[in-house]
Amino acid sequence: MHGFGIWKFIKYIKEELLIVLGTSSSESVLPRMMEKMENLGARKTCVGLVIPTGYSFNLDGTSIYLTMAAVFIAQATNTQMTLVQEITLLAVLVLTSKGAAGVTGSGFIVLAATLSAVGHVPVAGLALILGIDRFMSEARALTNLIGNGVATIVVAKWTNELDEARLQAGLNNESWIEAQEPEEIVNAKTTHVAS
Repeated sequence: MHGFGIWKFIKYIKEELLIVLGTSSSESVLPRMMEKMENLGARKTCVGLVIPTGYSFNLDGTSIYLTMAAVFIAQATNTQMTLVQEITLLAVLVLTSKGAAGVTGSGFIVLAATLSAVGHVPVAGLALILGIDRFMSEARALTNLIGNGVATIVVAKWTNELDEARLQAGLNNESWIEAQEPEEIVNAKTTHVAS
């Protein structure tokens, strides 16, 4: 996406990220994210569809966690997996990851259920990551929040429901009124207003 910087976006939603860091749940900032996405120039209809849907089906952080944790446990317990077993595990994780929405720390429970259902990786290996799951839960929630925000901007741009000027103004920390004013160009010889 031209002119859209992820770091500017993260800076724009920094307050929401701090709340999510404290609660380990991206759902705690759902209304604020919807408002901020509208302030960035995405239409209300697009935001109203993409953000709530993303909270159920666009769990980027949870999906990354489930696959990485399953592979880590397999390697840590010296469990050899064939390609067919890995693909089976991936397919089951795709389905079970949808059950992780809405509850803080549910990714760990989904992982336990998936490993016991598939049977290739020992469920006892979950003890290796249980102690640090709280920190991973925070990382999952932060990744989910950023992913849903970026998805909203991408879908809004894709469907022509994004005001590019408001997006740039919001990401550059300007108000919409400041962004509409002509920019002053200062030269060493003359000063004029760009139009």
